[in-house]
Amino acid sequence: MTKVGGPLAGTKGLAPARIAACVEASLARLGVERIDLYQSHFDDPDVPVADVLGAFARLIEQGKVRAIGASNFTAARLAEALAASAAHNLPRYECLQPHYNLMEREFEADLGPLCAREQVATIPYFALAAGFLTGKYRTASDAEGRARGGNVKKYIGERGAPVLAALDDIAAAHDVTPTEIALAWLATKSTAPIASATSLDQLEHLIAAASLELTPDEIARLDSL
Repeated sequence: MTKVGGPLAGTKGLAPARIAACVEASLARLGVERIDLYQSHFDDPDVPVADVLGAFARLIEQGKVRAIGASNFTAARLAEALAASAAHNLPRYECLQPHYNLMEREFEADLGPLCAREQVATIPYFALAAGFLTGKYRTASDAEGRARGGNVKKYIGERGAPVLAALDDIAAAHDVTPTEIALAWLATKSTAPIASATSLDQLEHLIAAASLELTPDEIARLDSL
């Protein structure tokens, strides 16, 4: 998986020529002949969605891309793209990569129902809220000097304390970590959460989350936060 139309200089936007150039650069960097999942990193309102999808269609026809996905799209723009795919027989966005976790719930309002209705797979990024949901950032001092400290400061305090308390309680009941509970909750929302690891110990917890089953009461408690 890789993306096009991201924030890097020279790669912003989804103009067909840019997509064509960026895929060649990605194939060369990755050392592969085909990208299994090529995602639109950000929406580009300046390019008609049919033109964007047409560019992806050519890459699929050429065997350079297998499937396409979207990231950071609004519900309205994703719906427009899906409608254009159906109307013009163009490739559709098969998955969405949204910002979604126990601290960021906007996805549930419009994007979640749209993805469920249109059968668009969901692979949330920042599934652990930049590490906040692991429980290692409980005070402002915990975030000082950390690589993602700036991303978690908004959660520390009254907003995040009840979430961490619930995660701690449920984790203790299962004899696991808050990390596993946070990921298991996301999995109950028909998503495949994305989380990163910097050690084998962290990786083991991520793997364990995939087989962890929460009770209906536990899910309801987390839902209500």
